[in-house]
Amino acid sequence: MTDQLFLSIWLDATGRRNRLRQFDKLLRLFPFSQGAEQPQSTVSIFAVDSTEPPLLERPINGPVDLAEVTSIFSEYSGDDVAYELETWWDLWIFDDDWTLAPARAVLSCFGPEFDNGTSEQKAGQEDLRIDFGVDSHYLPDLHIPGSSRLVESNVKSLLRLVHEIDNNLAVAQRRLQTESGENFADRLQSAINPSARVQ
Repeated sequence: MTDQLFLSIWLDATGRRNRLRQFDKLLRLFPFSQGAEQPQSTVSIFAVDSTEPPLLERPINGPVDLAEVTSIFSEYSGDDVAYELETWWDLWIFDDDWTLAPARAVLSCFGPEFDNGTSEQKAGQEDLRIDFGVDSHYLPDLHIPGSSRLVESNVKSLLRLVHEIDNNLAVAQRRLQTESGENFADRLQSAINPSARVQ
């Protein structure tokens, strides 16, 4: 069963005061797909909470132009505002055969008064989030030839990004987990070593 994979990031006090600047750093670290054949990206601005319709939703042709994205974000401010970029990065994906292809990712920045729809109170919610899409892109399937090697490449891309975020942003805490709340490292270990699963 597939699940969504998220990286949640909590910034330190200094980073929270400059949240949008930290988000800009995150966007500059993210390895956007450079392929000519990719779906449009979408910039969205939300206010108050995640159930409200967006204040703005604007498509952007790829490859992503960060100057255009940050210019749009800079037009909106407020503690109850959230910024979102739905975009693409390149992963090995199996569809009858392995291809390096654009895979969806969503990068978000939440104001301290924005309710992002998690079970946490606003004060405990993450400041930044990356939705990496379905976790099956990062879990080897022993029934598919080449899966271990090519999925390992996907995992390395993900971990490289996480380490760059740690080194360049004011990170107080981060968590890589699935939508169901499962620790991704445990799930990955189970996929690599099925005999280790608890019966």
